[in-house]
Amino acid sequence: MSKISIIGAGMTGSTSAAWLAEREIADLVLVDVVEGMPQGKALDLLEAMPVLGKDVVVVGSNDYATTKGSDIVVITAGIPRKPGMSREDLLTTNAEIVGTATRESLKYSPEAIFVVLTNPLDTMAYLTMKVGKLPPQRVVGQAGVLDSARMRAFVALETGVSVENIHCYVMGGHGDEMVPLTRASNIAGIPLDEYLSADKLAAIVERTRKGGGEIVSLLKTGSAYYAPAAAIAQMTEAILKNKHLIVPAAAYMQGEYGLTDMFFGVPVQLGRTGVEKIHEYKLTNDEKAALQKSAAFVKESINILHNLVKI
Repeated sequence: MSKISIIGAGMTGSTSAAWLAEREIADLVLVDVVEGMPQGKALDLLEAMPVLGKDVVVVGSNDYATTKGSDIVVITAGIPRKPGMSREDLLTTNAEIVGTATRESLKYSPEAIFVVLTNPLDTMAYLTMKVGKLPPQRVVGQAGVLDSARMRAFVALETGVSVENIHCYVMGGHGDEMVPLTRASNIAGIPLDEYLSADKLAAIVERTRKGGGEIVSLLKTGSAYYAPAAAIAQMTEAILKNKHLIVPAAAYMQGEYGLTDMFFGVPVQLGRTGVEKIHEYKLTNDEKAALQKSAAFVKESINILHNLVKI
């Protein structure tokens, strides 16, 4: 059995473990700094396995040694941005958390592939690669799968069509400047702009961009975790099963779409080595402009990171 370690046993980390346990593709380790919390959640999940009929070992720990031999390390650890907190504050705190998680995990799993979820997502994926001195294909950020799933859900609500028939693609940084590609998105092959009126499609695009914020405002405390965790499960399964699955995700750019030395949301092909390939869409001038605007925000965040942390 393969092994996946999840660093950060909060709502997203523990829910990722639950989705993954149901898929029965790997034994699981939950790691967190809070004593007893990962152990309790892991034991609870382990006790659910007989009900589900799944032979998966689930372990919780405060010690990275437990992660030894992991095929994949998922980093969800970090703090959410709170009222009054600047982007620099969030970056400083989460850079320290993600940096530690990367270094400690690599001590015990030097060949692991890293899937990063901590925000600011694109910047934290970049940090993971730099701190770990990892080849780019072994680090991928989970954002586009989530953003695209949100868009698909909203299209399904509007049209009454099964989500299985709806294909949406969101590129760009994980934030308000993300770029939903309405032209490439479709319902059973019919382009969205032929299926929906311009105003309804524009409303769906806007709701997709604000999807995370909408949930935060409703919850009052905390943020989304079911959908982000499901996205983690899909990506890690694609890697372990060598599916060559194309999904939108944050990958290291080396000239693709005219971008370099940054992580950015693009269509990537996932397999057993991690990011096998970045696919390049032919974009319209408007799409290119939107992508460049999104890239500028990510680049600014990475520049702030360089000023705060030596990497």
